[in-house]
Amino acid sequence: MGKTDVRVRGLAARAGGWSARHRWAAVGIWVLFVVLAMGIGSAAGRVNVDENDQLKGETHTAARIIDDAGIKEPAGETVLIQSKDGAAKATSDEFRTAVADVVKAVGDTGKVTGVTSPYDSHAISRDGRSALVQFDMRGEADTAFNRVQPVMDAVAGVQKAHGSLRIEEIGGASMTKQYKDAFGNDFKQAEYSAVPVALGILLIAFGALVAALLPVGLAITAIMATMGLMGLVSHVQAMSDTANSVMLLVGMAVGVDYCLFYLRREREERAAGRDAGTALRIAAATSGRAVIVSGVTVCVAMAGMLFTGLATFEAMGLASMMVVAVAMVGSVTVLPALLSLLGERVEKGRLPFLRRRQRRAPDSGSRFWTAVLRGVLAKPLLSVVVAVGALLAVAAPALGMKTQQLTLDQEFGNSLPMVQTYDHLNEAFPGGSEPAQVVVKAKDINAPEVRQALADFRKQAVSSGASRGPVDVKLHAAQNVAVVSVPLVGGSDMDQAVKSLDKLRDEVRPATLGKVEGVQAPVAGQVAGNHDFNDQLLGSVVPVFAFVVVFAFLLMLLSFRSLTVAITSILLNLLSVAAAYGILVAVFQHGWGASLVGAEGVGAIVTWLPLFLFVILFGLSMDYHVFVVSRIREARMRGRTTRDAIQHGVVTTAGVVTSAAVIMVAVFAIFGTLSMQSMKQMGVGLAAAVLIDATIIRGVLLPAVMALLGERNWYLPKWLHRLPDLTHDESPEPVAAAPAHGEGERLGV
Repeated sequence: MGKTDVRVRGLAARAGGWSARHRWAAVGIWVLFVVLAMGIGSAAGRVNVDENDQLKGETHTAARIIDDAGIKEPAGETVLIQSKDGAAKATSDEFRTAVADVVKAVGDTGKVTGVTSPYDSHAISRDGRSALVQFDMRGEADTAFNRVQPVMDAVAGVQKAHGSLRIEEIGGASMTKQYKDAFGNDFKQAEYSAVPVALGILLIAFGALVAALLPVGLAITAIMATMGLMGLVSHVQAMSDTANSVMLLVGMAVGVDYCLFYLRREREERAAGRDAGTALRIAAATSGRAVIVSGVTVCVAMAGMLFTGLATFEAMGLASMMVVAVAMVGSVTVLPALLSLLGERVEKGRLPFLRRRQRRAPDSGSRFWTAVLRGVLAKPLLSVVVAVGALLAVAAPALGMKTQQLTLDQEFGNSLPMVQTYDHLNEAFPGGSEPAQVVVKAKDINAPEVRQALADFRKQAVSSGASRGPVDVKLHAAQNVAVVSVPLVGGSDMDQAVKSLDKLRDEVRPATLGKVEGVQAPVAGQVAGNHDFNDQLLGSVVPVFAFVVVFAFLLMLLSFRSLTVAITSILLNLLSVAAAYGILVAVFQHGWGASLVGAEGVGAIVTWLPLFLFVILFGLSMDYHVFVVSRIREARMRGRTTRDAIQHGVVTTAGVVTSAAVIMVAVFAIFGTLSMQSMKQMGVGLAAAVLIDATIIRGVLLPAVMALLGERNWYLPKWLHRLPDLTHDESPEPVAAAPAHGEGERLGV
């Protein structure tokens, strides 16, 4: 076949052309970039988010007072001693013997300090059938979980000797130890299994080992480079383990998708009879441009997380933006170079049982989607009504969405011993497992008026009904700081615990500590931190939504030069996100089909998930939208009618969109198998949303809406014509070409 002269004007086309001409240089630069990023990032080290630093308000103020005073809070542990049948009381000889045995056993380990008997601290429940032995772990609090096992073994030994009593340990160190033992490998297994799953799906999609390895290789190298960059960036914006997991998810998804889009188009053009160089230039001008538009749009969506003011979200947003940018650059630079180097060898390792399928005409598309689209285009109005009605029905449960920080039993169910201990402790000492921490800073903490205010605060915390005690005061006289621990009434009932917190902050504190001039008394702790986090997160919802929607709209407008395309893309994406919310609420809040994913009894959506899902899904949905609409626009610019362009664009992209969606769904579904309910919610929500987006939205609703709009799809008001033109005429215009194998005109050759 004769060569086709392809007019090249876009950035992606120029980058692809340069890489194909300087292929070894392009590959070498990419490898050098990945190695340098990893090496420099490793040498620089990584700064992780300080959980107390990410919040504003009282939680942040309390943390700053403690840090400025140089106070190192040890990891506190508690041993609950409780009558199993309710017969034995703390005053009985058996109970006293058990307390003495616990005090001696934990003290003999040499790992603890400050062991306090309940008979000295008055840590005895109101019914007299439960008591607490309290102590601190020696050494750094952050690493205490590594040293707590001998203490846990000592407590277990005392339990064996006193079978009629319940003797259980709980605290930051022991809970972390149990969590890491049970779920420490969960994330690693999920992350590692994502690669073989993606590779297996790509093998089926391409039918050749080399072609399947390219997208996975690009995704892995993009992730490796981003991990190094995260180390560097962490010195400006602290990172977190959560950001790392999200980066891996997003990196695998977009890295594979972008390469898949590019490679599929290059193979299609070669199958149509074009020589390798021409096929590569066409792929660069079309799919390469779609990758850039999609990548920039995804980055803009991820940037929405920066508006939350929460360090964890900011870290996730920045890490996601970096991996998308790296994958995007790799797709339009090193990928064309590799394809140029490999040539026909990209088909090596072909799977024999897929050969028959590969013989089909390159633009014949999916038979299934061809049949679906025929029905959609025959009755577009009915298709829109049915599809929108179905999605709104799915989204309806989201109207009653209840969000909260999941309690320990909601997060883990009964899979860990610490959950039962947590419940037993909260029943006997409401709020005792997660007391409020009032950090009192004064000019002179031992001044009579300050000591009196502290005493009044202790009394009123109980008399007001905010706490049932015991209220513990720990003085740091040298630093003029006191830390008051107040168990909040409500315990694991977050709504009631927050009411107790508000009473403490708004009534008890002003009436006592608030009357002493120069005294600071911010109220922190687990409940306060969750409450402050929720308030801050809710306050960021409107600016994040507005930023993502407005900038995505502008990018679509500039990239497609169509007001209609920009509006419909936003509306379809919002509908997709709403449907995902509805599925989450139905499964995890109402329990419909919850047993299928192991989510019985959760009853709420974790607070951070709706905003996180909106940003991630809005970005990832643009992958498919940009790719499909780009192909439709390309066909329209070649002279096809809008209806014919829709048919051509949707059918020819159906295979690659389906493959990309299956990979995303499979990777996200892996996270849906994790034991933590918050991770399960994230995985199920992402998987369901991508599945809906790639099928109902892109396969039915998008073509139906575009068919109804007809030529109005390309409407751009005259007053917007002066906007920058980012389309770059991605449609390759042939100068001279002979049809190959009778396909010719159908492919625009």
